[in-house]
Amino acid sequence: MRLLDEQAIEHIALGASLLGTGGGGDPHVGKLMALNAIRKHGPVKLVSPSELPDDALIVPSAMMGAPIVIIEKIPNGQEFITAFQGLEGILNKKVYATIPIEAGGVNSMIPIAVAAQLGIPLVDADGMGRAFPELQMVTYHLDGIPASPMVIVDEKGNRVILNTITNNWAEEIARVCTVTMGASVMISLYSMTGRQVKDSGISGIMTFSELIGKAITNARKTNTDPLEDLLDITKGYKLFQGKITDVSRNISGGFNRGLCAISGLDEYTEQSMEIAFQNENLIASKDGTVVASVPDLICIIDVDTLIPVTTETLKFGRRVVVLGIPCVSKWRTPKGIETVGPRYFGYDIDYTPIEKLAAKQEG
Repeated sequence: MRLLDEQAIEHIALGASLLGTGGGGDPHVGKLMALNAIRKHGPVKLVSPSELPDDALIVPSAMMGAPIVIIEKIPNGQEFITAFQGLEGILNKKVYATIPIEAGGVNSMIPIAVAAQLGIPLVDADGMGRAFPELQMVTYHLDGIPASPMVIVDEKGNRVILNTITNNWAEEIARVCTVTMGASVMISLYSMTGRQVKDSGISGIMTFSELIGKAITNARKTNTDPLEDLLDITKGYKLFQGKITDVSRNISGGFNRGLCAISGLDEYTEQSMEIAFQNENLIASKDGTVVASVPDLICIIDVDTLIPVTTETLKFGRRVVVLGIPCVSKWRTPKGIETVGPRYFGYDIDYTPIEKLAAKQEG
């Protein structure tokens, strides 16, 4: 157990934004929400899964919808009090702690704000080890934990309670509600015991995010390149470097969808990369050849600011570095690939681990 102060939050926001693979929401908005909460209510207690009582009620808290919308439709702070009260009434049990559902600029920060506001601990774990766009894309789903009962709350005070027959149905119905409620809502779902968090959660994600954030921050302070440190920390690969030359983007079905084209610079001159995204970066192709795909992480960093680039902030002329990072092993199981592999998103390719793709590129 330790307390998260403002410096820790700064580092976590930066590191989680990288792990968000372009999704997970705007890191600046999320950071402001978390900092405001701890300034008002005091530091947040971060606990490891091993410290949780087996029978404790642990509830994830997150934003659902198109990340670009939250920039203009900021939560009012009451949503999660309403959501957690709704779940406590249904389950007839007090929430012991909250936990991030994924890594990302907003969705790693919202649980900090919720923990501070409600005076409960925050668990150092999540259900993805990165960010994914749909509700069933969590390790909890892989282990048979139901998303229901699920509570959806908007900034107006509307509250929807779902009890669905499968987690995929939870995604389908919640997505319709989200679009109707303004394409951005706050949610609580996958209520779990402490024992289930220990078995199914990806432990240490907040600490890992903080470590990444520290490396980027130190590089910015010393005006050095953080790339080697980041690749060492994440066991990742440099996939490309260049300038964004085109971005096509639209919001449909509650998602940011689109393509980003990058023209190579330096050692990648005369080469090109295309990245397809649905909130998060899904497929990276260099000169028409796939070099990384979900569930591995495809991360974009601004060369000048060293800040991870989210899909809603991709813009023409920005100079970027593209990194590929291996996903956690749970996503490489048959059910993991079925749930978040390229074919689920409509791409006619089989998943190949990034380590093998990188070896082919080097060969």
